[in-house]
Amino acid sequence: MASELLINVSPYESRVALLENGNVVELYIEREAESSLIGNIYKGRVIKVLPGMGAAFVDIGLERSAFLYVADVVDHYDDFLTEWQKDDNGGNHVSLTTPFVSQIIPIEDILQEGQEVLVQVAKPPLCGKGARLTSHITLPGRNLVLMPTVNHVGVSRRILDEAERLRLKDALAVIKPPDCGLIARTASEGVNVDKLQSEMDFLLQIWNNLLRKKETASTPSLLHRELDIVLRVVRDLFTKEVDRLIVDDFETHAKILNFVESFQPLMKLNLELYQGPEPLFENCEIEIELQRALGKKVWLKSGGYIIIEPTEALVVIDVNTGRYVGKHNLEETIVKTNLEAVKEIAYQLRLRNIGGLIVIDFIDMEKEANREKVYNALKEAVKKDRAKTSILKMSELGLVEMTRQRSRESLHHMLTEACPYCEQKGFIRSRISVAFDILRELTSTMGSADNNQVTLEVHPELANVLMDLGSAAIEKLEKTHQKKIVILNNQNFHLEKYQIIH
Repeated sequence: MASELLINVSPYESRVALLENGNVVELYIEREAESSLIGNIYKGRVIKVLPGMGAAFVDIGLERSAFLYVADVVDHYDDFLTEWQKDDNGGNHVSLTTPFVSQIIPIEDILQEGQEVLVQVAKPPLCGKGARLTSHITLPGRNLVLMPTVNHVGVSRRILDEAERLRLKDALAVIKPPDCGLIARTASEGVNVDKLQSEMDFLLQIWNNLLRKKETASTPSLLHRELDIVLRVVRDLFTKEVDRLIVDDFETHAKILNFVESFQPLMKLNLELYQGPEPLFENCEIEIELQRALGKKVWLKSGGYIIIEPTEALVVIDVNTGRYVGKHNLEETIVKTNLEAVKEIAYQLRLRNIGGLIVIDFIDMEKEANREKVYNALKEAVKKDRAKTSILKMSELGLVEMTRQRSRESLHHMLTEACPYCEQKGFIRSRISVAFDILRELTSTMGSADNNQVTLEVHPELANVLMDLGSAAIEKLEKTHQKKIVILNNQNFHLEKYQIIH
């Protein structure tokens, strides 16, 4: 399968698109003002213990207190190993099923108010909730993940060759430090023991430095910051399955090249610096895909369609035959539509990064065999997904309940906000997203403008966002092109509308 990574970098936002056979399958966005917390390690203080919830609130220096479940702090790992839900591809979160643990070990027996704890962010703040923490630290590298707080050896599920899995397990058993755990990531396939040993030594050094820093650091404080989105993607996704990585920023290209030369020298041949006249994401039609990924209705090739409706508690996906009328009988038409919808749903879950509880309303099918066929097709379709999924059997009404691992904000939450024009019954593109669209368009068009002044007409609230978050980028554009950018407020403009006058 031909795969590409496209990285678009600007002073205010970094965006990454993963393409498979020319189709965008995953999108990652990280903004300068909202950098990801996942993987960061903190020295925190317990501020409240909630026995009834089997959890504690921990101050790690953020605006909102983070929370730590008993499942993420219990240290009897070996005794309950069979109950663990492990991401053996190197995810940051390792957890036990909360009810199982809380029945055995009350959280008040482990944590007390005022206690200092070493914790790692497993999930960022989502939907108004604080960040979720774990005391089971994981330090991911290119080929390995070091787990200094647990004694375990694992191999990524994506490595399918049994002989290779056994080789890696034997290698990890030899190089693993006492009382520590190691996971072989997908990229470790075929890597020799000496290279694995070298990486393990590097990760162990990071851990020892972190422990020394903890002794003198104040509480709360950040002890270790995870890599930014660009280097994280290079580390985790830039594998031998990726044909090329294209980045549109010279400094970022140099940073990636230095990183790759240190960990995977041969991969530098697949690294390219984009210098085309048209912005990278526009040239590869990623911007169009971003717009489509925010729409509720997604058409199928047959003429059917699916509706994706995010709610407060879950995401509902409805399948409809639409314009598709079939050829032979109703049951056959319905089954074909459902099977086509399965592929699109699996694709949209990855593209939009939809997580949490998902309910899919397939078109009702009379035959049990057909319901089983669609269910199995869905299970097969989500196998490519890096996020863990769990799918329940289809009901007689055609409903499928499933969960998908939520590790970051969905595109819907990141790129939209409640619509102020309809009393928040709908959604529009967020002011930050529109502001960044404007900055990108200015960047690509100012060089061709004849006048010494560029006038930008926007809604006053959008102007405030531009001056707050984009002032540095605007000053840089003015200096680069020796042209003045004048922002005019127009109260009559829709929040998504703007006009650039050269």
